[in-house]
Amino acid sequence: MKIAFIGLGNMGGGMAANLVKAGHAVNAFDLSAEASAKAAEHGCAPFGTVSEAVEGVDAVVTMLPNGAIVRAVYTGEVFARAPKGALLLDCSTIDLATAREVVELAHEAGYEMVDAPVSGGIAAANGGTLTFMVGGSEAAFEQARTVLEPMAKAVIHAGETGAGQVAKMCNNMLLAIHMIGTCEALALAEKAGLDPQTFYDISSKATGYCWSLNDYTPMPGVGANSPADNGYAGGFASALMLKDLRLAMAGAEASGAKVPMGEHATRIYEAFVEEGNGGKDFGAIFTTL
Repeated sequence: MKIAFIGLGNMGGGMAANLVKAGHAVNAFDLSAEASAKAAEHGCAPFGTVSEAVEGVDAVVTMLPNGAIVRAVYTGEVFARAPKGALLLDCSTIDLATAREVVELAHEAGYEMVDAPVSGGIAAANGGTLTFMVGGSEAAFEQARTVLEPMAKAVIHAGETGAGQVAKMCNNMLLAIHMIGTCEALALAEKAGLDPQTFYDISSKATGYCWSLNDYTPMPGVGANSPADNGYAGGFASALMLKDLRLAMAGAEASGAKVPMGEHATRIYEAFVEEGNGGKDFGAIFTTL
């Protein structure tokens, strides 16, 4: 299969490389010459424009920063140049309204399209172990599986158009809340006189078990190895977590959902990022305690 991959950043670069490993021919585009060169090293064919990259392909995958860019790329270049039979897959994390709008415009232009945001971070993108949450028709989902499975440990049909974005915003809101609670518990244990490693050994096998504690421990030298053991470098940037929390807050407002913990988590990450910590892993919230 020939696939155009648009957006070769921290996530997209590894994802495109795994499509090549699976035997697909990958046309790649990114505004960064460095990212395009790195993709070429992994077997992708770099192109100078989106329009050139999508010509003659069977599928188009996008991994882009926000909804405005997603809309512009599809309406400005993809719809005009990609073959009508091509499947379109947007793996970006964007606002629900734009996700649904772009899919509707794709259908009007004669394309099948799914929203397929991911969970797992950079390591999973590089390792081909992402979880994809896919919104779209059953037929479009079945087509999408062939493209997504080489990049995934799980490809899950969330429901109709936009359901993937709903799943992603809810998942990451929950993750942010878990992370803040994990950090508070570790800090409290230490300040109250309990060795943090001992607390980890107990809570990770008790009802405090959660991914943030067991698999991504945010306290240096305790529990699982994580960005905390590397000065909170790498991992999932706090600025990106804040972006996802704001998307969740917008989704909550639009749907009339009450999310008091989500709102509080958003305020905490807003303050943290405003203090210049946006590039640090989101587990670095521990340092505020």
